[in-house]
Amino acid sequence: MLKISQSAHATLRQHGEQTYPHECCGVLLGGFEDDGSKTVTRAVRCGNTREDSPQNRYNIDPKELIRIQREGRERGEDIVGFYHSHPDHPAQWSPTDLAEAHWLGCSYVITSVAQGKAATTNSFELSGTDERGKKFIDETIEIA
Repeated sequence: MLKISQSAHATLRQHGEQTYPHECCGVLLGGFEDDGSKTVTRAVRCGNTREDSPQNRYNIDPKELIRIQREGRERGEDIVGFYHSHPDHPAQWSPTDLAEAHWLGCSYVITSVAQGKAATTNSFELSGTDERGKKFIDETIEIA
């Protein structure tokens, strides 16, 4: 289960609307709970560095990711997931999303943005023990 604050949920959905018709992307900071759930306290916007196909691909600059991770740790937060949008496509992971996901145990949140308006938001946990066996599992979102 992914527990997300109302403000973090609103941030990622608004980000998708603002970057439409391109994909937005960002990092989810918070904590891993003893019961296996994750709690998101902040959604941090990132720039999409994909120049070849930003309308259906995204990339977070590694330097930006390291900075966000460092600043989060200073506040006692971990990276618990990532988010991006699917402009005019369903909030369902694609084969490319799976191929480019590498943070096992983290959540990957996708918001479909239809004609510039955020619609459905879904979450998928990247499960497995290594790159070859990784898979996405549907994950419930609870807005706190």
